Amino acid sequence: MRSRVRAGDHDAFGELFDAYARSVYNHAYRLTGEWAVAEDIVSLTFLEAWRLRAKVDDEGGSLRPWLLGVATNVTRNTRRAARRHAAAVARLPPPEAAEDFADELASRIDDAEQLALVRTALATLRRAEREVLALCVWSGLDYAAAARALGVPVGTVRSRLSRARTKLAKAVEPPEGCGQMRGGRISAARPIQEGNR
Repeated sequence: MRSRVRAGDHDAFGELFDAYARSVYNHAYRLTGEWAVAEDIVSLTFLEAWRLRAKVDDEGGSLRPWLLGVATNVTRNTRRAARRHAAAVARLPPPEAAEDFADELASRIDDAEQLALVRTALATLRRAEREVLALCVWSGLDYAAAARALGVPVGTVRSRLSRARTKLAKAVEPPEGCGQMRGGRISAARPIQEGNR
């Protein structure tokens, strides 16, 4: 058997495994006290035995003592690696607490619903009203500048903007019984300044 193992005979290693795997497992369990680790050590022991097969003496009896010696060294190396891993993990900074995204998600849902409501309301405006709204409210032009941009009188800009604001206010007003108080909503079309772009 020793000479066959030395020569790298696969069948000989199969026989060696069948004969001594249980013995190596029991030895590994006694050294570690953990079933799963002992199973890993059995696998590693026979891999290491294959690697070290050329060191097997031709003379001698059972290969069990040699395998148990290999298993002992594998166990030492496994423990050393586990200690290094634990030390490396201990040096890592603690994980940051995960932020609670529930409030942000609820806010995004509310914003999406509000945006859908505004888009629906904008769709009810005539093109001329949307143009005046875009120029005066979103682009921040005064009435005279919007009138020049559209080529219409200032009075026309005023009346179109007034109609647009009235329609938007009605379109975004919550239905009766929604729990909101009248007058508590924000103006649907407040002027904003874009600045120079």
